[in-house]
Amino acid sequence: MKTTDLDFQAPDTDNKELAQKTVYSILFSIAFAHLLNDLLQAVIPSVYPILKESYDLSFTQIGLITFAYQMAASILQPFVGFYTDKKPQPYSQIYGMFFTLSGIILLSYASNFYVIILSVILVGIGSSIFHPEASRISFLASGGKRGLAQSVFQLGGNAGTAIGPLLVALLVVPNSQRYILFFVIIAALALLVLGRIARWYDNHLSLRAKKKVEVVLPDLSKNRIILSVIILLVLIFSKFFYMASMSSYFTFYLIEKFNLSVQDAQFHLFLFLASCALGTLLGGPLGDKFGRKYVIWFSVLGAAPFALFLPYADLFWTGILSVVIGIIISSAFPAILVYAQELLPKKLGMVSGLFYGFAFGMGGLGSALLGYTADHIGIEAVYKICAYLPLIGIIALFLPNLKKKK
Repeated sequence: MKTTDLDFQAPDTDNKELAQKTVYSILFSIAFAHLLNDLLQAVIPSVYPILKESYDLSFTQIGLITFAYQMAASILQPFVGFYTDKKPQPYSQIYGMFFTLSGIILLSYASNFYVIILSVILVGIGSSIFHPEASRISFLASGGKRGLAQSVFQLGGNAGTAIGPLLVALLVVPNSQRYILFFVIIAALALLVLGRIARWYDNHLSLRAKKKVEVVLPDLSKNRIILSVIILLVLIFSKFFYMASMSSYFTFYLIEKFNLSVQDAQFHLFLFLASCALGTLLGGPLGDKFGRKYVIWFSVLGAAPFALFLPYADLFWTGILSVVIGIIISSAFPAILVYAQELLPKKLGMVSGLFYGFAFGMGGLGSALLGYTADHIGIEAVYKICAYLPLIGIIALFLPNLKKKK
């Protein structure tokens, strides 16, 4: 078989190289695929102002749209991961992208609330299929640089999430809902990239089947591992509930409080999401260098003072604070996910699916509850309540410092 730039190595490569070599071509390819996937997902919250005005939706209905999408994206992920731990599916991400593509097409033609719900569910199913296997590919291509690999992978997702609102503001907002069809081009590009990655992954699985690769286990009791996973999930709750207030309602907050136009508000959302991409890039390597526990602790709790001040700031400082919060709080997820993978290294797919799924679920539940709350007490009051969520980050102090054993 001819070796290409996407091949991991020739079949006669020894076991040590198989386990330790970092495959940057695959790492950046899967990060780019993550960018395209999450860009398509970001279309959903980005068109909320258009849908709200066109169909006279309440904040509660906006929250339910997010809830439907996030639950479709969250519930299936642990099961997908559990299944692919036992039977890896190199081409499953391609099937997932077809679900996302169909959801985007349906959303562009949606004429009522229920069709919108159906379209976002299809996008959510695509996301639930993509993330567990994509995260596993990133882990396998890391060559031991797991924090860096997860940050590069997650950076792609955050960059896509940031670019999505910008493209919607430029292409959809000035025209009409039907211009969402533009994003079909993005989905087609994603299918091409995922096809190449799938061929590498298929070949890599064959190599691993021929060579026994050592799995390094943490030096912790079963109960301590379970407690650590619970702590990590609580931190995910804190982070993604707060992130739901920003990703789903920040534009509405800016429009109501500062009388911004939809396009100006979308630009501020882009700045926040771009800062999240930067924070994601920093979180993994810092975890590799200083320890993931300390990065997790700082990234959640460290955002608290800025979040507490945000609801009382003027427009200029709101922009500055949103960027600072984005950088700090987004550095948590790569460290959390790699920490969880190192707790349970034999269940990479299930762990990735559980944490991505729980993150999506908390984001969806948060959006639904916050939308309902905003209808009753106002969007500004919601931000004053959410400001306290990062304080939960203090429980990261109870995470153990991981030591490894064979």
